[in-house]
Amino acid sequence: MCGRFSITTPPEAMRALFGYLDEPDFPPRYNIAPSQPVPLVIREQGKRRFLLVRWGLVPSWAKEMPQSLLINARAETIAGKPSFRGAFRHHRALMPADGFYEWQAAGKGAKQPFFIRRRDRKPFAMAAVWDIWMSAGGSELDSCAIVTTEANETLKPVHHRMPVILDEKDWDLWLDPAATQKELLALLRPAPDDLLEAVPVSTRINSAANDGPALQEPALVAAEPEKPARPKKPADTRQMGLF
Repeated sequence: MCGRFSITTPPEAMRALFGYLDEPDFPPRYNIAPSQPVPLVIREQGKRRFLLVRWGLVPSWAKEMPQSLLINARAETIAGKPSFRGAFRHHRALMPADGFYEWQAAGKGAKQPFFIRRRDRKPFAMAAVWDIWMSAGGSELDSCAIVTTEANETLKPVHHRMPVILDEKDWDLWLDPAATQKELLALLRPAPDDLLEAVPVSTRINSAANDGPALQEPALVAAEPEKPARPKKPADTRQMGLF
């Protein structure tokens, strides 16, 4: 899954890269967590727009707010699963990011967090779906989920899933309302093995209350303690012909 990410690219650089008309002032965030506002790029009337939504999808047909946050949509089931299939057909988006976090299980100890970014440090777009939900009181909520797929060879040692990172040449197709399901599903694949790198970082990232560039500084990973050598069995001197 993808449960934390960052977007620190300056607003003007974001606007130039993604080509939307809006001029939002989205501050740098180093530790974005579920239920918080996140930036999306959508297509509206043939043009790209910036949209700020809640991370944690609420399907438009839901009668009430779900008990659990739907923060990830699996690529393998997105076209058929009721929670996501409507958004997949009608409300696809780009989620700007310059990195995301995953946690590597380390035996019985605490999991080791990793900051995962492009090797060239450039921002990228994760595939996302979003929807509009109306509460019983009449208020509207825009919300989203990140599309995930199986990890590539670079990330498998850290985690078995990763967000779908769309190649820039595929951004228009992902946003195109006329795209076919076959075309869209073909985009939901692991990133090339040489695109990303995984940097171990401090467990301070575990708390959503923490933010700031220090969270992305490389941290030393504690080496696993060496297992004590098994004592050698005493030689059977009788078989050696000494007695």
